[in-house]
Amino acid sequence: MKTLKKRILLSIVIGCFIVLFNTCKSDKKENQNTTIIPTEQKAKKENIITIITENMEFMMTDTIPSGWNTFKYINKSTQTHFILVDKYPKGKTSKDAEEYVAPVFDKAMKLINDGKTKEGYAEFANLPEWFNQVLFLGGTGLISPEKTGETTLYLKPGNYMLECYVKMSNGVFHSSMGMVKDLVVSNKDSGNSEPEADANITISSTEGIILKDSVFAGKRTFSVLFKDQTVYESFVGHDINLVKLQNKTDLKNLEKWMNWAEPKGLIEPAPSDVIFLGGVNDMPAGNKGYFTAILDKGIYGLISEVPKPSDKKLFITFEVY
Repeated sequence: MKTLKKRILLSIVIGCFIVLFNTCKSDKKENQNTTIIPTEQKAKKENIITIITENMEFMMTDTIPSGWNTFKYINKSTQTHFILVDKYPKGKTSKDAEEYVAPVFDKAMKLINDGKTKEGYAEFANLPEWFNQVLFLGGTGLISPEKTGETTLYLKPGNYMLECYVKMSNGVFHSSMGMVKDLVVSNKDSGNSEPEADANITISSTEGIILKDSVFAGKRTFSVLFKDQTVYESFVGHDINLVKLQNKTDLKNLEKWMNWAEPKGLIEPAPSDVIFLGGVNDMPAGNKGYFTAILDKGIYGLISEVPKPSDKKLFITFEVY
C-alpha cells in the first residue's frame, strides 16, 4: 500500500515538473519571437507619395515633405505619360507656364508638323527670358497605359511644378491639355533614407548610359547617377527610360519616337511593340535618382528622350535573367 502511494505521489511530481518545463519552454520561445526584430525596425515605414492619372491630370496631395520621397505613379489612362519635376523661378507657377510657355510650344509644334521646321524652331525665341532659369529636377520615365512606376528623388523645400509633354494624336502636348500641377515641398523632412540599389546606372553626354551590374528577375531598384547634363538639339537633357522589348521590336522606330521635336515623335499612340516601365527624368549634373520596377526574364532597354539616342550611346539593351 505504501509502495502504491509513493508511486502515485512520484507520478504527480513528475507530471507537475513536465507541465512546468513545457510552460517555461513555451514562454522562452515567445520571448525569443518578440526579440528577433527590434521595435524601432518594426515601426520604420517608407512614406510613399501616390500619383494617379486617369486622363490628363495628376491626382495627388498638394504638399509633400522635403528630403527623399518615393513617387508611385499609377497610369490608369489609355495613353503613355511621364512626370517631369520643374523648378520655376521664384514667383512663377503653372499659371505662368500656361500663359507664356505652352502657347509658344504649341505654335512651334504646329509649324513643325506642317513641314515648316525652320519657322517652328524660330518660334522658340518668343519664350520668356525667365524660362532659361527653369530647372528640371527629375521625375518618372515614360509609363505605358495601365502600368505603375516608382521613382525616388531628393527635393529641397520650395515650390515646384509637375508636367507631362507627351503629345496627343493631333500633336497637342499633354501639358497644354492641363497636365500640369503645382507642388509645394515643405520644410518638414520626410524621414526617409536613401534607397539601396540592386543595380547602378551612370549617364553622361560623353560616355552615354552605362549599366554596371547584372539584373535578375523580380522587384529591382536601380540608382541613376547623372555624371553631367547638357541641352540637346531638342532643348531637353538626357534621362533614363526603362522599356521592355519584344523579339520583333522596331528599334529604329522606337529611337525616332523618342524625339518630341519630330512630327511623329513622343506622340500617341506610342509604339505598340514596347512597354515603358518608368525611370528617372532629367536631372542636373551630380544628382542621383532611383527607380523601381518588377521585371520578368527577357530583353530590356534603357533609352534617353533625345534625338538619335544610339548615336549618342544613350540607348542600350540588356537581359534580365
